[in-house]
Amino acid sequence: MVTCYLRYVIDPYKAEDFENYAKMWIPLVNKFGGMHHGYFMPHEGANNIAIALFSFPSLTAYEEYRGKIKTDPDCQAAFAFAEKTRCIITYERSFMRPVFE
Repeated sequence: MVTCYLRYVIDPYKAEDFENYAKMWIPLVNKFGGMHHGYFMPHEGANNIAIALFSFPSLTAYEEYRGKIKTDPDCQAAFAFAEKTRCIITYERSFMRPVFE
């Protein structure tokens, strides 16, 4: 299993737009075989950092997902929403391997 860790720098004045964007992606990741662990919005501390975590069975499965979202209309609508609202300033993506008991 591989978990994608996304760290976003968001426009704090557009946090509601980012939250709407986040809610679009949760079912889309699940639709393509991933397991979304949620988005985490600013609460205390920095008001412009948000996090998303989702897992796929393997890096290969994640790469297949990345290929499919390029042509999926719902995914393209989510990308367009973020571009239109400009709620995301930057993001960085890392891959983690979860450790369980």
